[in-house]
Amino acid sequence: MTRIATPVTIADAPLAAQPLLEAVKKQLGIVPNLFRVVSNSPAALEGYLGLSGALGKGTLPAPTRERIALAVAEINGCSYCLSAHSYLGKNLAKLDAAEILANRMGHSNDPKAAAAVHFATLVTKARGHVSDDDLRAVKLAGYDDAQVVEIVLHVALNTWTNYINEVAQTVIDFPVAEALAA
Repeated sequence: MTRIATPVTIADAPLAAQPLLEAVKKQLGIVPNLFRVVSNSPAALEGYLGLSGALGKGTLPAPTRERIALAVAEINGCSYCLSAHSYLGKNLAKLDAAEILANRMGHSNDPKAAAAVHFATLVTKARGHVSDDDLRAVKLAGYDDAQVVEIVLHVALNTWTNYINEVAQTVIDFPVAEALAA
């Protein structure tokens, strides 16, 4: 059971959030529970959608963005985001089961993506305090300064959604991702 209200319908959400939720529904065909929970604060929903939309226009490919989301969700222990990004990774980014598992473990079967995922895990675990060698490694793998900034921002955005979902105990409305064996 969620600890923060989850509006059942768009009409149940605060008035200022309703057009934002309508836009989500138009884009995705549904309004996932994360958006419903965040809609309690129209300002937070607007901020989340704005940053997410801006990052979608960045230079990191969608599969790499999903890989980062999976790695960050695993580190932060967010079952909602693991489930959502496992579904999105498979169905939108076309990642196979082996890749999704590798991403959750902080790796990738794609050499260039592996550097981004590894760097994202370092940023997450070290809360941004990465070494010069860590930064040099992701750049040597072919990521420029703009892409490094985008990786860090994806870590921050995904950490934010992880935290919201854990605080709220958002009900998972995607196929549930199984926990990794200890």
